[in-house]
Amino acid sequence: MHELGIVFYIIRDVKQAAEQNGVEHVSAVVMNIGEVSTIVPEYLTDCWRWAADKEEMLKGCELKILTVPAITHCDSCGEQYPTVKFGKKCPHCGSDKTWLLQGNEVEIKEIEVT
Repeated sequence: MHELGIVFYIIRDVKQAAEQNGVEHVSAVVMNIGEVSTIVPEYLTDCWRWAADKEEMLKGCELKILTVPAITHCDSCGEQYPTVKFGKKCPHCGSDKTWLLQGNEVEIKEIEVT
């Protein structure tokens, strides 16, 4: 379960941003998590609750997860398509000259304060 390690990095970055901006308590953290990022949102949320409550600045802080859909681009025909449904092979032309356009994100989108 690599989600716990990711939570520690999120906490570090959130605390650093809060301290730089004179914030004493963070009420929510909004994350963009890509559909094919290998992160299990439920595990991330469970780890978050355990770890965040150990930090005074983050006690009761909610973790909100926005799922970024995985989209693949085909260099052969220029089309885009849903990655999870079709994989690496383009459903429009059958080419495997494709690349992931979005859906692998793991990023802090917003930090909400009271």
